[in-house]
Amino acid sequence: MNEMEIKTQLKEVFGSSFVTDPDSLKERSSDLIGYRRWERFNGSYQADLPMGAVMAKSTEDVSKALKFCNENHVVVVPQCGRSCVCSGTETSKGSLVVDGSGMNKIISFDEENFMLTALCGTPLEYIERYCEARGYTTGHFPQSLPLAQIGGLVSTRSIGQLSTLYGGIEDLLVGLEAVLADGTVVRIKNVPRRSAGPDLRQLFMGSEGNIGFVTEVTIKIFRSYPYRWKGSYGIASFEEGLAAIKEIMQDGWKPAVVRLHDETEAEMSYQNYIKEGENILLFVSEGPRPICEATGAAIDEIVKKHGGRPLGEAPVDQWYKERNATCDDLYGASKRGLLRDTCEISGNWSDIRQIYKNVLRRFPEEIENLAQISAHSSHSYLTGTNLYFVFSFLGDKDLAKSRAQYDTAIRIIMEETLRAGGSICHHHGVGKYRTPWMAQEHGTSYCMMRTLKKAFDPNGIMNIGTFLPKED
Repeated sequence: MNEMEIKTQLKEVFGSSFVTDPDSLKERSSDLIGYRRWERFNGSYQADLPMGAVMAKSTEDVSKALKFCNENHVVVVPQCGRSCVCSGTETSKGSLVVDGSGMNKIISFDEENFMLTALCGTPLEYIERYCEARGYTTGHFPQSLPLAQIGGLVSTRSIGQLSTLYGGIEDLLVGLEAVLADGTVVRIKNVPRRSAGPDLRQLFMGSEGNIGFVTEVTIKIFRSYPYRWKGSYGIASFEEGLAAIKEIMQDGWKPAVVRLHDETEAEMSYQNYIKEGENILLFVSEGPRPICEATGAAIDEIVKKHGGRPLGEAPVDQWYKERNATCDDLYGASKRGLLRDTCEISGNWSDIRQIYKNVLRRFPEEIENLAQISAHSSHSYLTGTNLYFVFSFLGDKDLAKSRAQYDTAIRIIMEETLRAGGSICHHHGVGKYRTPWMAQEHGTSYCMMRTLKKAFDPNGIMNIGTFLPKED
């Protein structure tokens, strides 16, 4: 069928739930990646528009849409909250968006088993408020909290700001329902653990809509405790801050928040608290009061041993107040003439310092009109940590030039991360902008990625170019 025939049939099946008006398609053509924000601020929509969007209201709608697209070789771009920042939901000409944001419902709240089940389009912020009203928490607080929906969080392998205690979404996921490319509905049941072969949940976790559409999610919930221990410290160098965090993690302490902001970020956001040249560490421990106080005491002792200067609770309170401000001001940097974005990676303790040094050295050498290159560590583990690079440069009205500068920035971070043996993405997912480095990321196991794609999406309709390059 040609495109007109496809649209006619979709209209017959889905009625008003099949959307084709240009404004709606523009809204769904790209996500919140930095260079697209810059383009939109300058009145340009560079992404190709899809042919239409199916606004799914049920798993049955998703199944019908995928079955139809699979039979007619129509590329599908799954979407929910569209809060991703890696072009993971960007469309191509002739593609069809299947949007699950209308599937917005908490199905069950299970206090006996500490589980909550919701449809894919249920906003995380609503889920968290629902839990809080009952004395619980999801423990999952990504910066995208005001925008994110639960299905997308699973598909992108999201992480939250309190991950050191609660874990990432992969640690919270209990079970799920999904629709495969051919329309088959599959369900992975809710149990605490099982040893009945590979963990099938992980096939969908972080697959970014490549092997199916996640329609329902069951996550753990946690008892909410009102008491928090909070502490912050000025510290002389980024390296010494990393050393303090390493010792905290390897001694077995589990604070909810562990953050280290380098000198640039400390000066930009915490200048009222730090001395010139200092970096800043922020910590929060939550849970039963005795655990919080013991954790806080251990942190205080370790950080002081590394030269940390106590700053009190005020910087942490400021962080809590401002931590999701980016969602409220998506075009703030653009208004100042800056193209701004972030890129997060991870590495072992033995490698992370070199990645940081090399990236910060190369940016001024290779990026014209650089305004900022900085980093912070916000998710730490026994074996290593992440780095969340923040960069900005003067945008150009020549959008192609700005895009080239942006690509250079990402290339620097990818190259230095891979050179040191780190991972090119910690929690935002691959999207379309990191796919050129996926073969290097996975090495000899890359063949397994291609095999998975071919097995679950033999006609190659699911979110092509995201997660794997188009040619694969």
